[in-house]
Amino acid sequence: MLKKALAALGIVLVLQCLFALCLVSALQLLVLRNTPFGVTGASPVVNAVASKVSLDTRSFADKSAVMEAIGQSKLYGAYLPGQASDTLIVVPAKSFFGRVELEAAFGDAAKKLERPLTVKTIKPLPKYDRLGGVSGLLLIPLLIGGYLAAVLLLKATRTAAAPWHVAMLVGYATVGALLTDLIAGPGIGAYTSDHFWPLLPCFILIAASVALAAAAFQRLIGPLGTLVVATLFIIVGGSAAGGVGVTLLPDYWQHLGALFPPQHAITLVRNVIYFNGNNITTPLIVLGLYALGGGVIVGYLGRRRPVKLVGAPASADASDTPDTAEAPATQAAGSTALVRILIALAIAAVMQCLFTVNYMSSAHEPVATDMPFGAVGPSPLLAATQRNLSLKVTQYPSEQAAKDAIDRAEIYGALIPGPSLNTLLVVPTLSDVAPLDLAANFEVAAKKLGQPLAVQQYAPHPLAKKDPFGLVPSLMLIPLMVGGYMASTMLRAVTGSATGRRRLTAILGFSVLAGLLVDLVVGLWLRGYPLEKFWIVWPILSLVIAGVAAVAAVLQKLLGAAGTLVTVVVVMLFANPSSGGANGVPYLPAFWTELGPFLPPRNAYILLRNTIYFDGHGTALVVLLLYLAVPAIALALLDRFRTPEIPLTRETEAEATALTVPVGGLP
Repeated sequence: MLKKALAALGIVLVLQCLFALCLVSALQLLVLRNTPFGVTGASPVVNAVASKVSLDTRSFADKSAVMEAIGQSKLYGAYLPGQASDTLIVVPAKSFFGRVELEAAFGDAAKKLERPLTVKTIKPLPKYDRLGGVSGLLLIPLLIGGYLAAVLLLKATRTAAAPWHVAMLVGYATVGALLTDLIAGPGIGAYTSDHFWPLLPCFILIAASVALAAAAFQRLIGPLGTLVVATLFIIVGGSAAGGVGVTLLPDYWQHLGALFPPQHAITLVRNVIYFNGNNITTPLIVLGLYALGGGVIVGYLGRRRPVKLVGAPASADASDTPDTAEAPATQAAGSTALVRILIALAIAAVMQCLFTVNYMSSAHEPVATDMPFGAVGPSPLLAATQRNLSLKVTQYPSEQAAKDAIDRAEIYGALIPGPSLNTLLVVPTLSDVAPLDLAANFEVAAKKLGQPLAVQQYAPHPLAKKDPFGLVPSLMLIPLMVGGYMASTMLRAVTGSATGRRRLTAILGFSVLAGLLVDLVVGLWLRGYPLEKFWIVWPILSLVIAGVAAVAAVLQKLLGAAGTLVTVVVVMLFANPSSGGANGVPYLPAFWTELGPFLPPRNAYILLRNTIYFDGHGTALVVLLLYLAVPAIALALLDRFRTPEIPLTRETEAEATALTVPVGGLP
């Protein structure tokens, strides 16, 4: 039993470290790499930028040719030299962060070369998708829904594959896609109603490609196929999906992501929404091949080879059962199987709908509300800016007092009025979006009022060089939480119990080791945060893992395998969307703002971020300690008083374990 438990926890460690490695290495350093960029002539400004930024410059005859290429989703931007001034064209719909980097790079180069520059935006992002995240958010429910449908259909039928599985999975993909389309479009308003019907077949194709490929892997390599699909499609493929813009990923992630459905799914959805369905041939072919290949394997092997039943009882000898009883028994078995199938697919559909509602409603339109902000005295700039940006202003007696408040992570920026120059302080370590919003809105107000304004970045500790947007603390949360409840579930699967004398010890030991390994991967290897924070970050990571694992163990003790599902729902479907992440809590809608303080992810994120960049000020340690202490005491009491445990079978627990692998929001 000990060897089995160690082997199970070893698998979780590997998956957790792989998840952290993939997610952080893919997204920590968002810089343009070999980015398709149009030019209509030679320019010293382009040469200066190309010496610092990786651009794949493509020559065009004139502006109309450039505009045609942009409309076909082939360029991230373009530079049009002129006689008196130049024009930079940016395309936010291709990549929000790509637009930011292009504007900054070309603006600096043009200023140094004293070349007048006008910035023109083509394909702007609407308010309801102001960061261009809707395509990535839509991928989450479609990917998870297709995966869960295959896993739960296996559970319901105890059959790795059969010809009618193809029809069932395609049928589920259709229903699930329709539900996601209804919720995200007309329901939440993440895109306009005229995109409802064009997106529906895209959603069906995405969900079907994942579901059929998962079923094919299950048929070819057995129960291990579930883990393989989760690893390839969720952990690896999801990390390389390119929701922030494919060319902002490292080169190897760009090429690796092209092998799996997620990257093509995001490209397909983005181009349908913003580029009139242009340049979608490759995504359609790749997704179609996954769906067709999976369907052929499932259907062919189901017809030509005996279908293996998972966990089926041994069949009785024909002589033991009267012939007259066979027909009614067969009919009853058929009715029961149908009910099981419908229930299984209904659970997958509910989970898919929850992923759609929660992740889309919390993140598709990040607009600041009552952002904490400091000011040193009155200023007309402040009143003008507040007409377009919601700020909760606190007055400070001096510039140093405002900086002290920033050092305590209390405010996202501060305005320092002066007789000849106003200074705006922005804090990049608190939010990836707030500095951009503050600078843009104050600069507009300053221009209208004719007041000079200088924007300065200020933080007690600068961002790590390999984390220029401060994304790493947020990216680390998902592997930590997934590893926590996976560890508890795997222990239950191999030991047959959610409690036991050594259960809590095993969870704590695993958490300490897992925290160290993730710290080594993200801190030492990937340099995701300053190396001097290595030792203080380790116990925080272990605390997060232990708290989630302990909660999962208690729920599994009380509810059996259903406790795993409840843990996933609570932690990933409600707690994770309410964390605030790298954007910051002010960018959450009211419901998610109020919910977050009571759940682990937000407290874990604030503790991590503030420990790394704000010397531990404003941390939220008490809530995390309670999430560890209370379940730990409950586990000890449940074990001491020998409360009855819900029976489990190896098959049921293995299937519950499979559900824990993929569920972790994608970027």
